[in-house]
Amino acid sequence: MTLADETYMAFTTFKKDGTPKPAPVWPVDAGDGRIGFITSSETWRVKRLANNNRVEMQPSDARGRIKEGTSPQSGTAEVVEGSGFDSIHSKVREKYGYKLTLINGVHSFQRLIRRGGHANDRAVIVTLDDA
Repeated sequence: MTLADETYMAFTTFKKDGTPKPAPVWPVDAGDGRIGFITSSETWRVKRLANNNRVEMQPSDARGRIKEGTSPQSGTAEVVEGSGFDSIHSKVREKYGYKLTLINGVHSFQRLIRRGGHANDRAVIVTLDDA
């Protein structure tokens, strides 16, 4: 089983002072041993990647709690849009199906209420150090 086969992963970015900030994501196989997921351009994880593209990934539950007996894997992350986003979004839709539809519906509702919110409009592709 590879990391991309997991249902949830804790994706950890790092603040400027080095503080780790994990968040759960839905991983998919991005090809060539890379892992992808979709997110919003408005999230802190995307903003932190602009300063430091070093990341860690580790199997977790839906709340980002690390699975026992697993170790973090280090790598570098790249935020993509356009055809790169389309490819990862398609893989996420295929793997997670109705869950993606539900999450996108919740985000749309939040945008209506807050006149803001966020949409899954970016993909992140992680190249692991050992890949």
